[in-house]
Formats: sequence, C-alpha cells, structure tokens
Amino acid sequence: MQRVYEELTSAFRRNSGYLSQASYERIVKKHTTLFEDADTLFILLQATGYPIVYEYGQYRLETYFTSYEHQKYCVIDIETNGSKPEASQVIEIGAVMVQNGEVIDRFESFVKCTFIPEYITKITGIVPEDLIDAPSRLDVLTKLREFLDDAIFVAHNANFDYGFLNHSFERFGLGTIGNQKLCSIDLARRTIESERYGLAYLVETLELGEHTQHRAFSDAFVTSKLLDLSFKNLPQYINSADELLRFSISSRKERTLNKQQ
Repeated sequence: MQRVYEELTSAFRRNSGYLSQASYERIVKKHTTLFEDADTLFILLQATGYPIVYEYGQYRLETYFTSYEHQKYCVIDIETNGSKPEASQVIEIGAVMVQNGEVIDRFESFVKCTFIPEYITKITGIVPEDLIDAPSRLDVLTKLREFLDDAIFVAHNANFDYGFLNHSFERFGLGTIGNQKLCSIDLARRTIESERYGLAYLVETLELGEHTQHRAFSDAFVTSKLLDLSFKNLPQYINSADELLRFSISSRKERTLNKQQ
C-alpha cells in the first residue's frame, strides 16, 4: 500500500490536488488484486487514514486544500521493548491531537507485555508490573487506529514510530498506516536555530515545559509544543498542510526559490 500512497500523492500534487476517475483508476489498478476493485481500494485508503475524498466525479487530496493551522495533527510517541518491530513490541503509546494550536484530544496507554529488558526499564522507568494487567496489543492498536483517523502523523524521528507502528498494525490485521507523515526533527531544522535537535535538548533550551524523558505521553506532549513553535517560524508562503509537508523535507535551494517567488 505504501506505493499506492506515494503514487497518488505525487499525482495529486501534479494536478492541483485533484484526480479524475480515469487517472485515479490508472494508478490504483496497478496495485489491485482479484479481490479488490478501484472502489474497494478507495474505501481501504480512507480506512488507513489516507486523506482522500470523492466528490462531483473526481478525487481530492484533503491536505492540499486544508490550511496548516486548521489541519489535525496526531503527535505520537511510543516506547518499545526493543528496536526491531519483527522481534519486539510497543509497551506504551502516548498521543495528542492538535488543531488550531490547541490540544483537542489525547490518547495514553500501557500495552500488555510479558518481557521487558532491564535496560529498557532503566531508560523509561517502566517496570514489568506496569504491563501485566495492561490492555492487549490488539486492543490498544485498534483504539489508536480510531484515534488517528486521517490526521497527519507527527513524531520526533517519525520514521521509527511510523515504521514500528505500521509493522504492528499489519501484524494484527489492521492494515497499513496511510496517514501522511511529518517529522518534527525535519521541521525544527528548517524553522529553529539550535546546536542539536534531540528532543530533550530542545525541551530544555527552548523551555517547552516539564518533561519526563522516554515516557510516551510526556514526549508526545512536548513534541506538540515544539510543533507549535515551528509553526510560528514558518515562512509566509506556507499556507496549506500539503505545503507544510513538502517544506519539512525541502532542500535549502528549494526553500530559497520558494522565498523568491
């Protein structure tokens, strides 16, 4: 499915946020099976959080037309009992939903786990007793999928959280994550001058508030504050959520050209 998300997003951007029925079907038919037609795949895309809608005979990428202020952002952090999703699992998830500069919802849960290495306990402060009676992985991941909806997925070093959760979702039959992704490190590098961009360092130097490092909700909450600060430093030519996403991974040359236009 990741190839579908990427190809659709590129096509939407080339066509001012819209795709005709024929253009949409041409892309998705390369990825359908005998059991999926274009309409079924559209339903699956929406179910995974990909921000696509169908109106008046054409498809639309919502983030292309939504202002970055009004866009919903799900700022997430996870703690795990290992670095590789194939051999380890999520043990804690924290998330805040942000819109118009305010936290409008929150999600926080331990995850049932039978094994937690000592070094993870030393890093996080999470002990086996915290996880014994916690909800199951399927239960927590299902609730997180509902919480995410079609918000933009935000995390500090987003590739890790996104990739780990994506693997976990697939493992438990919840599909892939289709939500568009924003890395707060990438955005901070383009909006905030700092010697380092580790979360703990930024929290301290930018005075983002109280912070319990390596605890999921605390990390997610201060990341949402960092996101808000980055928004305050965006160049004036950034208006839509899609422009924000492209800006966050843009080169210095691209930013200079956009600024001159």
